Amino acid sequence: MRVSGVQSRNSEMARLIGLFFIHGMALGMWFVPLSTLLPAYGLEAYKPYIYATGAISAFISPLIFGALADQRFAPATLLRWLSVASAVCLLFTSLAIEKGWGVTWILILFQLHALCVTPSWSLSTTLVLARLDNAAREFGPIRACGTFGWIVGCWVVSYVLQSDRSIITGYTAAAVWLLVAASTYMVPSVSPSAPTSKRSWKEALGLDAWRLLKNRNHCVVFVTAALYNISLAAFYPYTPLHLEALGFEKTSAIMTLGQVTEIIAMLGLAWVMGRFRIKTLFLAGIGFGAFRYALCMLDNQPSLLIGIALHGFAFTLFFITVPIYLDREVATHYRARAQALFTLMFGGFGNLFGYLGSGWFFAKTTTGNHTNWQYFWGGMSAIAALVFVIFALTFRERASDKPINEL
Repeated sequence: MRVSGVQSRNSEMARLIGLFFIHGMALGMWFVPLSTLLPAYGLEAYKPYIYATGAISAFISPLIFGALADQRFAPATLLRWLSVASAVCLLFTSLAIEKGWGVTWILILFQLHALCVTPSWSLSTTLVLARLDNAAREFGPIRACGTFGWIVGCWVVSYVLQSDRSIITGYTAAAVWLLVAASTYMVPSVSPSAPTSKRSWKEALGLDAWRLLKNRNHCVVFVTAALYNISLAAFYPYTPLHLEALGFEKTSAIMTLGQVTEIIAMLGLAWVMGRFRIKTLFLAGIGFGAFRYALCMLDNQPSLLIGIALHGFAFTLFFITVPIYLDREVATHYRARAQALFTLMFGGFGNLFGYLGSGWFFAKTTTGNHTNWQYFWGGMSAIAALVFVIFALTFRERASDKPINEL
């Protein structure tokens, strides 16, 4: 019976890993090449607005679907239908770009696609965290498989399809979204954790998640996520362009250096959380973010590659630690909405101001085909450094906020 139980547990973990892997592949295969694909189809001027569609959708869909996952439907069911809708929307978005349907139609389709995609990752995260016995120790390695899927997706784009600047990547990513939908049939079922009766309209729309901001530390974490992501949002739209300016090709594959270090950081996350307080980890992540952009300011190949590699630590130590923090600190029947609110703050406020702001700043630092990369990345580094100071002064550690090994 014990062997059977271990085998069953291993099988469950393998299915959760498979979900994260395919999900990460679908996201990376479209999001990373988008920066070089848009100029190839004459859409360079609309890049900030296209990226901002994800930010706009983060204000709408994550809380609604988070509330549904807490109160009404199993997360796997919601993820399944969102994945199918993502595939259909991406198919038509790719057709619109290839056939030149016009900017209005392209923006509308990007927005519809974003509405479907944006809540999907928080649902996967909620589903996986609900099945873990010790999230602090187990979540990092499982989440790393999602990053590995992202890497594989980028490698497929650059080396198999050779489509860093081709719409072929959009059609392929649409097919991978169907695989995400199929994988939801294989993951363990997680039932809604809150009662479905006597729900107010605020609860139905997930707006009651804003109550979490009444807790000082929760509020600081959510606001910091939004502020930190303002600078982080510049990474994927403009680093590939900097790589091209320095003579690199296969930019989608090179960008996966950041995901390689993500995997390293996630595999070591349990060890790190066992020895350092949560505030230290958050500050380390933000600090890496500021230092990474300072390296990019040097405007040479080695420093840019090192800056890309540091992305994994800048991202993981904050944006992967936050879901674990929320899973530990938030009541069970609020956890899906807490993850959704986190998505809204960094994916909504952070991305909206980040994409539009960095787009404006990029235009100001670019003359013709020449960009003043020292000035551009210097601005991004300064924003991250300011967020570091704000968080250090406002987040209050409690006596219970000890490393795992001291609990």
